[in-house]
Amino acid sequence: MAHPTDYRLCSPGLVRLVLFLLALCLVGYSVRRQLFWHLSGRGSCPRCDCDCSPKSTLPLPVGISDSSLSDCGKDDPEMNAEMTKDIITLLTEEISLHKSVSEDNLAHTKALIMDARKSSSQYQKEAEKCNTGMETCEEAREKAGAALSEERKLSALWENRARKNGWVD
Repeated sequence: MAHPTDYRLCSPGLVRLVLFLLALCLVGYSVRRQLFWHLSGRGSCPRCDCDCSPKSTLPLPVGISDSSLSDCGKDDPEMNAEMTKDIITLLTEEISLHKSVSEDNLAHTKALIMDARKSSSQYQKEAEKCNTGMETCEEAREKAGAALSEERKLSALWENRARKNGWVD
């Protein structure tokens, strides 16, 4: 008689230990990169060449002071011109850009419509040629059918005359 065997491979304590080690490995893997960058000295951003003052309420990166941001764009004429524009000028420029984009889209659409019309016209001409050819073929078939019918009548007439005169197949 066979003895029932207990196939429990591991105890609950061993399962807990394995799960704890797995969780520890996952946590170590997720913070590995941050620790590597922090310990290697690459954790902070490189210094910026531009001394820009922040327009938002975001905190400054590590190593950049607020006093070094006061003269950003002072010597750039394009930046000065953009910064001095008021909201109406900016909105007018945006509207003109939207208008030019819509005009380009309209011109492209018109070109596509003209191309479609040309193709449609060409297909209509081809269809008319095909219909004309079909009508011609139909007329020729009707004429050939009438001629065949006439030939059969004549053949039957001659065959009857031949039979009366003693002809046999």
